[in-house]
Amino acid sequence: MITFDPDSLAIRIAELEHELSQPGFWDDQQRAASVSAEHARLTKRLNSFRRLTNEFEETVELLQMDGDMAAEIEASLRPLRRELERLQEDALFTGEYDAGDAVVTIHAGTGGTDAQDWAEILLRMYLRWAADRGFLAELVEASPGEEAGLKSATFTVRGENAYGLLKAERGVHRLVRLSPFDQAHRRHTSFAQVIVSPLLAEDADVEIDEGDLRIDTYRASGAGGQHVNKTDSAVRITHLPTGIVVQCQNERSQASNKATALKILKSRLVELAEEEREAELAKERGAAQDIGFGSQIRSYFLHPYQLVKDHRTDFEMGNAQGVLDGKLDGFIHAYLLAKAAGKVV
Repeated sequence: MITFDPDSLAIRIAELEHELSQPGFWDDQQRAASVSAEHARLTKRLNSFRRLTNEFEETVELLQMDGDMAAEIEASLRPLRRELERLQEDALFTGEYDAGDAVVTIHAGTGGTDAQDWAEILLRMYLRWAADRGFLAELVEASPGEEAGLKSATFTVRGENAYGLLKAERGVHRLVRLSPFDQAHRRHTSFAQVIVSPLLAEDADVEIDEGDLRIDTYRASGAGGQHVNKTDSAVRITHLPTGIVVQCQNERSQASNKATALKILKSRLVELAEEEREAELAKERGAAQDIGFGSQIRSYFLHPYQLVKDHRTDFEMGNAQGVLDGKLDGFIHAYLLAKAAGKVV
């Protein structure tokens, strides 16, 4: 099992500092920016570990001097444990893009209006989770359903390890509940797919042939002011070889929407390559993986009982509403541990 290793971290920081000090380091701006970012990220991580270690040692000394303060000291250790858990979590991110930002797309699947409502519930869940983690989330596009909910939505999440964390959420999510859209109030099952890609830098080296693209413009829907309602500023781009469709409507001009949509398309193409690579690794390990709509990664039961269960790790929570309010860290951490142990793809 991978754990937090401060000695290895210190060695890596020393290697990066040596590279930073080399003549001509800044001649390659893209490489220099990557090295500098990694150095800053790892230095912050190591400093946090050392600070937590010092605070823990001071607390132990205090407990030895005054055993009557055990309850107060135990309470003071709780936030230290949470911070240490985050540092241990950091050690699980080994992918090329794990430390960076993410772009997330949610598609309503089977289930009609219920599925579109489910897509909107998932969007709310992830936006709340991002806010709780201190991440910056920004909605890029939301296509409303005919009666309620959303056909699709795309948003970006910026923050340390955002992509590494959100990778745990990619796949099909199933909701079982009494439908608010059924006059007979019967139980319905609906599905939504979550796609997570690394949010690439503006200068990312991803080649796209213009001849492989179909670009459509349309009038943005929903709130957005007079400009959105009067012009065909929204942009939809279809990548013909893969069938990937991306769209953007929240920028103020068609050119800006096109630029953002192209950036998201590059991210989706990189993610597709990552998925293909992981599928090959899964075959080598003998692990099965199916990312189709019939293979949900997680089920959310709101009737006849409340339960959320992840089918990859068997991690579950009885407080379904809490999960839908953004309490996802338990599921994400269980997935990261299982992935580090080679139990899931």
